[in-house]
Amino acid sequence: MDNGSIYTKNLRDFLLEQNVKYEEHNAGNTQNFLTPDQLQKFDSFILTGRKKNNRILNAINSKIIKHTISEKKQLLGICYGAEILTLTLGGTIKKSNKQVKGKETVIVEKKNKICQNEIDVFESHRYEISQLGNQLHCLASSKSCKYEVIKHNEHNIFGTQFHPEMSSDGLSIIQAFLSL
Repeated sequence: MDNGSIYTKNLRDFLLEQNVKYEEHNAGNTQNFLTPDQLQKFDSFILTGRKKNNRILNAINSKIIKHTISEKKQLLGICYGAEILTLTLGGTIKKSNKQVKGKETVIVEKKNKICQNEIDVFESHRYEISQLGNQLHCLASSKSCKYEVIKHNEHNIFGTQFHPEMSSDGLSIIQAFLSL
Protein backbone atom coordinates (compact mmCIF):
# COMPACT_ATOMS: atom_id res chain seq x y z
CA MET A 1 0.00 0.00 0.00
CA ASP A 2 1.56 3.25 -1.13
CA ASN A 3 0.71 5.79 1.55
CA GLY A 4 2.49 8.63 -0.23
CA SER A 5 6.05 8.18 1.05
CA ILE A 6 8.75 9.97 -0.90
CA TYR A 7 10.76 6.72 -0.63
CA THR A 8 8.19 4.42 -2.30
CA LYS A 9 10.12 4.53 -5.58
CA ASN A 10 13.11 2.91 -3.86
CA LEU A 11 10.87 0.11 -2.57
CA ARG A 12 9.26 -0.34 -6.00
CA ASP A 13 12.68 -0.50 -7.70
CA PHE A 14 13.91 -3.11 -5.21
CA LEU A 15 10.83 -5.29 -5.68
CA LEU A 16 11.29 -5.13 -9.45
CA GLU A 17 14.98 -6.07 -9.13
CA GLN A 18 13.95 -9.07 -7.03
CA ASN A 19 11.38 -10.14 -9.64
CA VAL A 20 8.65 -10.02 -7.03
CA LYS A 21 5.13 -10.24 -8.38
CA TYR A 22 3.24 -7.43 -6.71
CA GLU A 23 0.44 -4.92 -7.11
CA GLU A 24 0.82 -1.36 -5.93
CA HIS A 25 -2.21 0.44 -4.58
CA ASN A 26 -2.28 4.10 -3.70
CA ALA A 27 -4.09 4.75 -0.42
CA GLY A 28 -5.67 7.83 -1.96
CA ASN A 29 -7.41 5.72 -4.61
CA THR A 30 -8.64 2.51 -2.97
CA GLN A 31 -12.41 2.43 -3.34
CA ASN A 32 -12.31 -0.95 -5.10
CA PHE A 33 -9.30 -2.31 -3.21
CA LEU A 34 -10.79 -2.94 0.19
CA THR A 35 -13.35 -5.54 -0.78
CA PRO A 36 -12.83 -8.90 0.94
CA ASP A 37 -12.22 -10.57 -2.44
CA GLN A 38 -9.50 -8.05 -3.31
CA LEU A 39 -7.72 -8.40 0.03
CA GLN A 40 -7.98 -12.19 -0.07
CA LYS A 41 -5.92 -12.52 -3.25
CA PHE A 42 -2.73 -11.28 -1.54
CA ASP A 43 -0.40 -13.44 0.59
CA SER A 44 1.44 -10.50 2.12
CA PHE A 45 1.32 -6.73 2.43
CA ILE A 46 3.80 -3.88 2.73
CA LEU A 47 2.56 -0.57 4.14
CA THR A 48 4.81 2.35 3.19
CA GLY A 49 5.52 5.56 5.03
CA ARG A 50 3.44 8.68 4.47
CA LYS A 51 3.78 12.43 3.99
CA LYS A 52 0.88 13.63 6.12
CA ASN A 53 -1.75 12.34 8.53
CA ASN A 54 -5.12 11.45 7.09
CA ARG A 55 -8.06 9.70 8.80
CA ILE A 56 -9.12 7.86 5.64
CA LEU A 57 -5.54 6.64 5.13
CA ASN A 58 -5.45 5.44 8.74
CA ALA A 59 -8.75 3.56 8.35
CA ILE A 60 -7.58 1.86 5.13
CA ASN A 61 -4.31 0.72 6.67
CA SER A 62 -6.02 -0.45 9.87
CA LYS A 63 -8.41 -2.55 7.80
CA ILE A 64 -5.46 -4.18 6.01
CA ILE A 65 -3.73 -4.86 9.35
CA LYS A 66 -6.86 -6.47 10.81
CA HIS A 67 -7.21 -8.59 7.65
CA THR A 68 -3.62 -9.83 7.89
CA ILE A 69 -4.16 -10.88 11.50
CA SER A 70 -7.49 -12.63 10.94
CA GLU A 71 -6.22 -14.39 7.80
CA LYS A 72 -2.72 -15.08 9.21
CA LYS A 73 -0.99 -13.26 6.37
CA GLN A 74 2.37 -11.49 6.39
CA LEU A 75 2.78 -7.73 6.72
CA LEU A 76 5.69 -5.31 6.84
CA GLY A 77 4.88 -1.79 8.04
CA ILE A 78 7.50 0.83 7.18
CA CYS A 79 7.74 3.97 9.36
CA TYR A 80 4.10 5.14 9.27
CA GLY A 81 3.20 1.51 8.52
CA ALA A 82 4.75 0.49 11.86
CA GLU A 83 3.04 3.39 13.62
CA ILE A 84 -0.43 2.54 12.30
CA LEU A 85 0.23 -1.14 13.13
CA THR A 86 0.94 -0.07 16.70
CA LEU A 87 -2.11 2.20 16.90
CA THR A 88 -4.40 -0.45 15.41
CA LEU A 89 -3.27 -2.95 18.04
CA GLY A 90 -3.71 -0.68 21.05
CA GLY A 91 -0.34 1.05 21.28
CA THR A 92 0.51 4.74 21.09
CA ILE A 93 2.76 7.06 19.11
CA LYS A 94 4.21 10.46 19.99
CA LYS A 95 5.58 13.43 18.13
CA SER A 96 9.37 13.61 18.30
CA ASN A 97 11.00 16.74 19.70
CA LYS A 98 12.58 17.23 16.28
CA GLN A 99 12.57 15.46 12.94
CA VAL A 100 14.67 12.31 13.11
CA LYS A 101 16.52 12.03 9.80
CA GLY A 102 19.71 10.36 8.69
CA LYS A 103 21.78 7.26 9.31
CA GLU A 104 21.28 5.26 12.48
CA THR A 105 22.67 2.02 13.90
CA VAL A 106 19.97 -0.31 15.17
CA ILE A 107 20.76 -3.01 17.73
CA VAL A 108 18.78 -6.23 17.29
CA GLU A 109 17.99 -7.50 20.79
CA LYS A 110 15.77 -10.52 20.09
CA LYS A 111 16.32 -13.36 17.66
CA ASN A 112 13.95 -13.13 14.70
CA LYS A 113 13.49 -14.04 11.04
CA ILE A 114 14.26 -10.70 9.35
CA CYS A 115 17.31 -9.10 11.01
CA GLN A 116 20.26 -9.87 13.26
CA ASN A 117 23.02 -8.14 15.23
CA GLU A 118 23.58 -4.47 14.30
CA ILE A 119 22.09 -2.92 11.18
CA ASP A 120 22.73 0.46 9.61
CA VAL A 121 19.51 2.11 8.51
CA PHE A 122 18.03 5.40 7.32
CA GLU A 123 15.56 7.28 9.54
CA SER A 124 13.09 9.94 8.42
CA HIS A 125 10.17 10.61 10.73
CA ARG A 126 8.51 13.17 13.01
CA TYR A 127 6.44 10.62 14.95
CA GLU A 128 7.55 7.44 16.67
CA ILE A 129 6.11 4.53 18.57
CA SER A 130 5.90 5.33 22.27
CA GLN A 131 4.10 2.27 23.67
CA LEU A 132 3.33 -1.13 22.15
CA GLY A 133 -0.03 -2.80 22.48
CA ASN A 134 -0.10 -6.24 24.10
CA GLN A 135 -0.06 -8.06 20.72
CA LEU A 136 3.35 -6.63 19.74
CA HIS A 137 6.88 -6.89 21.05
CA CYS A 138 10.15 -5.11 20.32
CA LEU A 139 12.97 -6.79 18.40
CA ALA A 140 15.42 -3.89 18.01
CA SER A 141 16.15 -0.35 19.20
CA SER A 142 18.59 2.52 18.64
CA LYS A 143 19.83 5.62 20.42
CA SER A 144 17.06 7.66 18.79
CA CYS A 145 14.13 5.19 19.03
CA LYS A 146 13.14 2.58 21.57
CA TYR A 147 11.03 0.60 19.07
CA GLU A 148 12.93 0.35 15.77
CA VAL A 149 11.72 -3.14 14.78
CA ILE A 150 8.54 -4.64 16.18
CA LYS A 151 6.72 -7.93 15.62
CA HIS A 152 3.30 -9.37 16.27
CA ASN A 153 3.42 -11.99 19.03
CA GLU A 154 1.95 -14.78 16.86
CA HIS A 155 2.17 -13.86 13.17
CA ASN A 156 4.77 -12.76 10.62
CA ILE A 157 3.70 -9.16 11.00
CA PHE A 158 6.60 -6.73 11.41
CA GLY A 159 7.13 -3.00 11.60
CA THR A 160 10.22 -0.85 11.16
CA GLN A 161 10.34 2.72 12.46
CA PHE A 162 13.08 3.39 9.88
CA HIS A 163 12.98 3.14 6.08
CA PRO A 164 14.52 -0.21 5.08
CA GLU A 165 14.17 0.68 1.41
CA MET A 166 16.88 3.34 1.88
CA SER A 167 19.92 1.25 3.00
CA SER A 168 21.58 -2.02 2.07
CA ASP A 169 21.01 -3.48 5.55
CA GLY A 170 17.39 -2.37 5.30
CA LEU A 171 16.99 -3.99 1.90
CA SER A 172 18.19 -7.25 3.45
CA ILE A 173 15.26 -6.95 5.88
CA ILE A 174 12.82 -6.58 3.00
CA GLN A 175 14.46 -9.56 1.26
CA ALA A 176 14.13 -11.67 4.42
CA PHE A 177 10.48 -10.63 4.74
CA LEU A 178 9.83 -11.64 1.13
CA SER A 179 11.41 -15.04 1.81
CA LEU A 180 9.25 -15.93 4.84
